[in-house]
Amino acid sequence: MAAADFPVIIVTGLSGAGKSTVLNVLEDLRYFTVDGLPASLAPQMVTILNREALSHYQGLVLGMDLRESNFVRNLEKSLERLQGMGVRPAVVFIEANPAVLNRRYATTRRPHPLESEGMGLEQALEQERLRLAPVRETADLVVDTSSYSIHDLRRVIQKKWSTIQGRIRSLRINIVTFGFKYGVPVDADLVFDLRFLPNPYFVPDLRPLSGLDEPVAKYVLEAGHGDAFLAKLLDFLHFLLPQYETEGRYRLTIAIGCTGGRHRSVSVAQALLRALKKSDYAVSIEHRHMELG
Repeated sequence: MAAADFPVIIVTGLSGAGKSTVLNVLEDLRYFTVDGLPASLAPQMVTILNREALSHYQGLVLGMDLRESNFVRNLEKSLERLQGMGVRPAVVFIEANPAVLNRRYATTRRPHPLESEGMGLEQALEQERLRLAPVRETADLVVDTSSYSIHDLRRVIQKKWSTIQGRIRSLRINIVTFGFKYGVPVDADLVFDLRFLPNPYFVPDLRPLSGLDEPVAKYVLEAGHGDAFLAKLLDFLHFLLPQYETEGRYRLTIAIGCTGGRHRSVSVAQALLRALKKSDYAVSIEHRHMELG
């Protein structure tokens, strides 16, 4: 980051995944946004649009995509140059699954950037995903928009944007809660199954509530072995996370699941979020199935 109170954010990702919406959300949050910038020009742009010139803004956001030839290599070089200038940008990568991207392109009838190279849409989508894989791997925050409407994406970004400012550690942690009956998140690095805990779903007064509500959280953490599990999980993570940092890992997604993703997983994940933030980790959280459970 350029400074804790003036972040520089690079937004990139798969075409059609929602990058423009993310830029609009950040603009609404009083970030100065520049879209379509060649990656090679990022250092010059940061120099021109410095903190003093943008004193009325929360930070600087640069939108980039694959339309620039040698985009990945140019982005790597620019990030190296920016770090040499004392600027550590946060990279946000926006993606969606191929079926969703296909449907979005069919709806908008806009050509994919790589179709100009003589590819069909499906081949263009696959090639873009392969070419951008190195960028995704080192991104600070990855947002999968497959199941989001435009309004959902706005809400998610508004909740997550604060996790890419403030004190920055090399490892970013994304906690995702989910319901096993809806499927395990494909982006999970670590998965924990909480279906061994007493289920508030079977308590009539607790069933309509969620793990965000104190009575549910108290029931989950104090009944059975909830508090003991959380203590052991934190002990495990406090050992494991520094090892990932030492190996140069940039991002880790921890998925916590229960049957419907509404009660047990949410309660434990919120407690985990608070504990990791106290240890100065940059942590975001997403309750993927809470409203479905």
